[in-house]
Amino acid sequence: MNKQICLATNNKGKLEEYRKILAPMGFVIYSPSDLNVDLDVEETGTTYRENSYLKAKAFCEIVPFPVLSDDSGLEIHAMNGAPGLYSARFAEERGGYPNAYKDIFTQLDGRDRSAHFHCCICYLENASAKPLYFEGDCPGRILESPHGDHGFGYDPIFHCDEADVDFGVADPETKNAYSHRAKAIQKLKIFLAIA
Repeated sequence: MNKQICLATNNKGKLEEYRKILAPMGFVIYSPSDLNVDLDVEETGTTYRENSYLKAKAFCEIVPFPVLSDDSGLEIHAMNGAPGLYSARFAEERGGYPNAYKDIFTQLDGRDRSAHFHCCICYLENASAKPLYFEGDCPGRILESPHGDHGFGYDPIFHCDEADVDFGVADPETKNAYSHRAKAIQKLKIFLAIA
C-alpha cells in the first residue's frame, strides 16, 4: 500500500532527492503544487529546527496526511557560519546565485575555504503531533570558481570532502549518498521503516 506524505516545498531538486530515497519504501511524496496548495510560509525562526517546524505545521493544518519540511544552509567557517540559515535569502538579496557566488569568492579571497552544508528535516504526523527532527551535515570546502551545473543552489561552488567530488558535477547517486539532506533523509528512512 502506498503511504502518502506532503513535502513542504516546490523545489524540484529537493523533491527529486526525497522521492529517489523514499519511493522504494512505498512512499508517495506530494509537493504543494501536486495538491493545488499555494502557501508561502514566512521563515521567522532563528534555527533550522524552528524554520522546518513552522513550515511543517502550516502545511499540516491544510493537508490530510503527514508533512515533511526541511531547512538547510551552507555554513562557511571563515564567514562565521554565514550565509547559514539565510542561504536562500543571501542569494535572493544579491539577485541570484551567480552573484552570491561572486560575493562569497570575494569574501574568501586568501582565507580558509572550509564549509559544510547542514539540513534539518521536521516530520509531523498531524497538526497536533510532536515534531520529530532528523539532521545531517556534509563537510567540504568552497571552490575557487563555479564548476558544473548539476544540483541546485550552492552546489556548483561546493566540494564534498567525503565523496571527493564537486557537487556541481556529481551524479545524483553520489549526491544522494553524501549530501547533508541525504544523510538526514536516511535517518528519517530508518524511522519510517520501523514506525
